[in-house]
Amino acid sequence: MCCLFTILFLLGARAVDVVWWIAQPARWDAAFSSALWPILGIIFAPWTTMTWVIVAPGGVRGIDWLWVGIAIFVDVAFWSGGAWGNRGRMTGSSQAA
Repeated sequence: MCCLFTILFLLGARAVDVVWWIAQPARWDAAFSSALWPILGIIFAPWTTMTWVIVAPGGVRGIDWLWVGIAIFVDVAFWSGGAWGNRGRMTGSSQAA
């Protein structure tokens, strides 16, 4: 079991989401009303999707919103960090060599 967690950690949040969805589909059904949202979440916002599945089935109240906000921040940082790191590769950029 420890090896599974290590492998999933190394593969990232998307792998964890997919395996968790396969392992506990009832929890995912309780968190989302259709399959469209988790699919889009796994593609574009895996940390937010994972956090939502953790907090949503019992109802999102109080500190749960903090966890969802942190997850949103992590997903936005992931996307913006990639853009910042590749800013010199874009044509017309003042950083291009």
